Amino acid sequence: ICLLFVFSRLIFGTLYPAYYSYKAVKSKDIKEYVKWMMYWIIFALFTTAETFTDIFLCWFPFYYELKIAFVAWLLSPYTKGSSLLYRKFVHPTLSSKEKEIDDCLIQAKDRSYDALVHFGKRGLNVAATAAVMAASKGQGALSERLRSFSMQDLSTIRGDSSSTVPPSVTVRTSSKQSHPKTSRSASEGTGSSGKC
Repeated sequence: ICLLFVFSRLIFGTLYPAYYSYKAVKSKDIKEYVKWMMYWIIFALFTTAETFTDIFLCWFPFYYELKIAFVAWLLSPYTKGSSLLYRKFVHPTLSSKEKEIDDCLIQAKDRSYDALVHFGKRGLNVAATAAVMAASKGQGALSERLRSFSMQDLSTIRGDSSSTVPPSVTVRTSSKQSHPKTSRSASEGTGSSGKC
């Protein structure tokens, strides 16, 4: 029965009204448009109420059959259930409480924005702290590795072959000598004069 209800609700409660809503929008018929808008408002309230009633009343005999009958009553052009419920109950209630509902929605929107900004800042602070901690723990090994990579790149840019000056030697001499450019240019001069 539950599966039958889900299937019938999908077909008759959602797809059928959606298609006729499309036709009302396409034809620009205001009367049909208002009729289907009233249906969707009532159906949304029904779906919300159903979430809670399913928990407490699912054991009730013929519960799902009653829900199927209710959806059929809402849709029927003879009973006009959705129009009746909307005009008798929903519209007067919403009209009298509209200002309070709008105020609550504005406050909820402001609070959610403030909460989002607050948690976003906290998240960024945590991420930045974690990055600083990781960098400070591995700073020594990381800086040595970066220094060796940069010196290898410099030696390939200058055109040195790896057979003439090994990169490991370059790293050691550059880190220990105070004038790495003069010793480097001297070795280049010697190498170039020997080749010519």
